[in-house]
Amino acid sequence: MEIAEISVSYSTSKEEKLKVTKSKDSYDILISNWNKNTLELQEEFKILLLNRNNKVLGIYPISRGGTAGTVVDVKLVFSVALKCNASSIIICHNHPSGNLNPSESDKVMTEKLRKAGGYLDIALLDHIIITKYGFFSFADEGLIR
Repeated sequence: MEIAEISVSYSTSKEEKLKVTKSKDSYDILISNWNKNTLELQEEFKILLLNRNNKVLGIYPISRGGTAGTVVDVKLVFSVALKCNASSIIICHNHPSGNLNPSESDKVMTEKLRKAGGYLDIALLDHIIITKYGFFSFADEGLIR
């Protein structure tokens, strides 16, 4: 039985990449890539992938759920980060309710992703919650160790 060899490749565009230096940069990038028509309809979870210089490699939509939650698969988050050769990630989800406060499950999931990233040397820099009224940054509030 012949088994196919796995090949790995990586390339990036020559376009100037956006750099993230503060939570507002992350928010601006993420909100500009969000469907404003579904911001208050259903919860979505996305990751912002960054290189070692905090320049944006891309955004990946992880999941889309209902009005009160969405499922986040840790394996999927880090498989995408590894495939993109990301050095760090910023996670983001919206709260259709407009409430910017993180839930207990938001905090638990953030810590789970932080720990998993630590094993892979992929830093979780921030968790941004967005609504049509603004954003909440876990890093700004000292909620990421």
